Amino acid sequence: MQNLLPVLLTLIAGLCVAVQTPSNAMLARSTGSLWLAASASFLGGTALVLAIWAVVDRTPLVTIRQAPPWAWIGGFYGAFFVAAVAFSAPRLGLALTLTLTIAAQLTAAVVFDHFGVLGLDKTVVTLPRILGVAFILAGVLLVRR
Repeated sequence: MQNLLPVLLTLIAGLCVAVQTPSNAMLARSTGSLWLAASASFLGGTALVLAIWAVVDRTPLVTIRQAPPWAWIGGFYGAFFVAAVAFSAPRLGLALTLTLTIAAQLTAAVVFDHFGVLGLDKTVVTLPRILGVAFILAGVLLVRR
């Protein structure tokens, strides 16, 4: 039961990605600029996150110095993701775009878990994990058809 909240939040996050992608694609199409659309998306997200931090969390800013240098570039990956899927969704379709991103995420996740990359606990690659990724990759091919 204690795992219900993380599962629910993760499912909602997945739905948000499915809505965010065409929203950003439409913003890019409407403005004629992928980069303006991505900037607007991040400005809105930044404003929301800062407001929640200021009202709910209030962790002192000084604590951010404790993070390792590589932890500071997480936003770069998010910015690339937003721009890449906003570009790709109108060209590939939403289902294929998101299926490809999920396949890439799971493949990387299994490798990162196995080697404990970026501070993760090590989780050995097992046959069921490999099969799970293989089925996702097969899903990419099925969605593509």
